[in-house]
Amino acid sequence: MIANIGIRAHDTGVPSIENVVNIIANKGLNSVQFALGKSLKDINSELGSLSPGFAQTIRRVFEKKDIQIAVLGCYFNMIHPDYNQRRKGMDRFKEHLRFARDFGCSIVGTETGNVQAEIVYTEENFAEKPFLEVVESVKELVEEAEKFGVIVGIEGGISHPVHTPGRMKRLLDLVPSNNLQVIYDPANFISLDNFYHQEAVIQEAFNLFGDRMVIVHAKDFIIEDEQIKIVPVGHGLLNYDFLFHLLKRKKPFINILMESTKEPYIDESLAFLIDKYESA
Repeated sequence: MIANIGIRAHDTGVPSIENVVNIIANKGLNSVQFALGKSLKDINSELGSLSPGFAQTIRRVFEKKDIQIAVLGCYFNMIHPDYNQRRKGMDRFKEHLRFARDFGCSIVGTETGNVQAEIVYTEENFAEKPFLEVVESVKELVEEAEKFGVIVGIEGGISHPVHTPGRMKRLLDLVPSNNLQVIYDPANFISLDNFYHQEAVIQEAFNLFGDRMVIVHAKDFIIEDEQIKIVPVGHGLLNYDFLFHLLKRKKPFINILMESTKEPYIDESLAFLIDKYESA
């Protein structure tokens, strides 16, 4: 079975969209996570800028090289303490939802934010109040997604309000819509407390919401100075043999998008993923 592997477009480090597309295609990657604000430095993509013409122009550039825009990245703090900033992020995400299909894409993705304005680690995120605020924000976004037949992709993380597979399952239960799905990053649920039994954490995620995974992020981690440090794919401790054994059978052909893997590591990380997937 062929692995369906891509990358975040801005991880190529190239400012021109035409050059990004050529680099991605030449490396044999077939899909991208595309964040307008990070990839279109010389084009206005702020709130109010999008249109069918904008989206379809970008889409055609990728389609010429047979590259799929698998996710529109529109990551923002959905529980920002400044309500005006929160509202601006919500409105921008909704704009992405309205035009996602014109990009040839059905998923707009984000994480669940932080109780502080700056995205820093705080255990305040784990309290009930911020989680319920996430639920309300996600409900509003999903209502918009339902109007346009597209998907809100939520990514959990160890320092976010949705910081465990169980919390992700609870969010899915409280927002009962198939227009809400999961961007699964196995490294995001790894901590100093659980990395020794990461297979159980991965298995729990598949048990709780494997049917709702629509994108998988691929990155890696090591333990350094008693902290989790993210490293390029294939340079860390993530058990890709175990992950791909589950993934290949449960979610064939799902988009696997490399994250936090930049030059000079992209080619070797891609080869690593292909080898692991083929032998799983």
